[in-house]
Amino acid sequence: MKIAIAQLNPIIGNLPGNAQKILEAALQAASKGARLLLTPELSLCGYPPRDLLLDPSFVEAMDITLQQLARDLPPNLAVLVGTVVPNLKAHVTGGKTLFNSIALLAGGEIKQIFHKRLLPTYDVFDERRYFEPGSQANHFTLDKINIGITICEDLWNDEEFWGKRSYAINPIADLANIGVDLIVNLSASPYTVSKQKFRETILRHSARRFQQPIIYANQVGGNDDLIFDGYSFALNRQGEMICCARGFETDLLVVEFDEVQRDLQLGSVAPAYQSEDEEIWHALVLGVRDYARKCRFSKVVLGLSGGVDSAIVAAIASDALGKENVFGVLMPSPYSSEHSISDALALAENLGIKTDILPIGGLMQSFDQSLAELFTGTEFGIAEENLQSRIRGNLLMAIANKFGYLLLSTGNKSEMAVGYCTLYGDMNGGLAVIADVPKTRVYSLCHWLNRHSEIIPENILTKAPSAELKPGQIDQDSLPPYEILDDILQHLIHNHQSAAQIIAAGHDAVVVDRVIQMVARAEFKRRQAPPGLKITDRAFGTGWRMPIASNWVAVKNTYQNQTIPTPTLVYWDGQDAQTRIK
Repeated sequence: MKIAIAQLNPIIGNLPGNAQKILEAALQAASKGARLLLTPELSLCGYPPRDLLLDPSFVEAMDITLQQLARDLPPNLAVLVGTVVPNLKAHVTGGKTLFNSIALLAGGEIKQIFHKRLLPTYDVFDERRYFEPGSQANHFTLDKINIGITICEDLWNDEEFWGKRSYAINPIADLANIGVDLIVNLSASPYTVSKQKFRETILRHSARRFQQPIIYANQVGGNDDLIFDGYSFALNRQGEMICCARGFETDLLVVEFDEVQRDLQLGSVAPAYQSEDEEIWHALVLGVRDYARKCRFSKVVLGLSGGVDSAIVAAIASDALGKENVFGVLMPSPYSSEHSISDALALAENLGIKTDILPIGGLMQSFDQSLAELFTGTEFGIAEENLQSRIRGNLLMAIANKFGYLLLSTGNKSEMAVGYCTLYGDMNGGLAVIADVPKTRVYSLCHWLNRHSEIIPENILTKAPSAELKPGQIDQDSLPPYEILDDILQHLIHNHQSAAQIIAAGHDAVVVDRVIQMVARAEFKRRQAPPGLKITDRAFGTGWRMPIASNWVAVKNTYQNQTIPTPTLVYWDGQDAQTRIK
């Protein structure tokens, strides 16, 4: 029996459009002789629909669309479609009113419904907000082949692999005990760096442990801050790769189940990317392309400072949308160096994008004159520096509003982490392209991009990073070197390590304490930032839920010769956040 995998890119809430994509994939699968078509989790509405699920009319429209889709499908093809169905017993037994489900469509009808059993509530996932977990193993028979159904998280609770259980049940083990011939998993699994290798590892373990062939169908595309990488694949009973779809693209695979061998037969395997930088590049390009397209933007604008961050964002945008749809704006101040202008123009020439130059010296003078009396007796400081960034932010927003462009923010993760950015200035924008990309990775991406020819001018990569908000300023006047800062942030944010642990790893205690305090007091800025594309397992987005008004920062302190986490009070003094030990 031939089984097709439709790696689809849905638009959340576009029920007719998503149904049409499923139908087109079904027609293509039928033409290839497939008997069964797999589509991703919630393929009918797109993942994640979030609070659209609280609208009863949305759920009702999904049911109507599903029934019409069943009637439209090729008559000899069975199709598994991700959808939402009401929990009709909720008003009696309690629980959530919806199930995250898979519908089996065949012969013009909805034949069976299967419910997701494990509901993730961590990081970007909040499924228990909406869904009731399914209570029984899911399987059906097609042409005498018993096929087990799992939905995304149902695969991720193998206690032998993890060394523990996160849920009380293991749906894979339940299906193996029933004696199914094949397990399929319909997923909407967001991308993080090297996640595909991990997926393959855990599924290979399950295939070998339970001697079960497994087919994994994943969503592809960008939805808000989340990027879905696709990479749908199949493993035989020995855990060997049988077929694999392309990453970051829609695709349709056909794999054959041998009814005599009771196993999957070898199919096509798409080539893997050669480096993390290449993988991240394609993820960010897809994220920008889909965010713009799905939010109905055709062109973008961004500020070009002559620095590495705006350079890589301009390059990503040009690849995502085409050079003709990217507009770069240079906004030099009296503190801008000549090479900042020349470097930005050289970048624009290499990319082939349109630019304009809007000097801001006159606007700075106007602001200074307006504030002169109020600021009498004070010294030039952060407030005046930030005015430059806010002037630039206003100009970019005016251009975006006037021409209907999407404004791309260019701040990186290192800056966002410690608050080295200006509210209503360089943080302005509709999408923060590299908000989850540390500064050191930005440089790595630039070098990868330049591997064949110079796209990012060499001077941008070799000069010291600077905001150029005052004479002679460089980033390391205010921050540790980025190699040190990024390593501390990796320990703190991703590894959840204490100050004592980070110091034990070789970092200076004073620097560690200062970075931890900066991360804590910048939370109010991050809360007001535009959506940022997620590429790591700990991004400042949907899955980041830190309080702003908090009196706790874990800093190094001693009490009776013991290093302990010490609560500190973070308060606002009118200019900058300060920290006092309580």
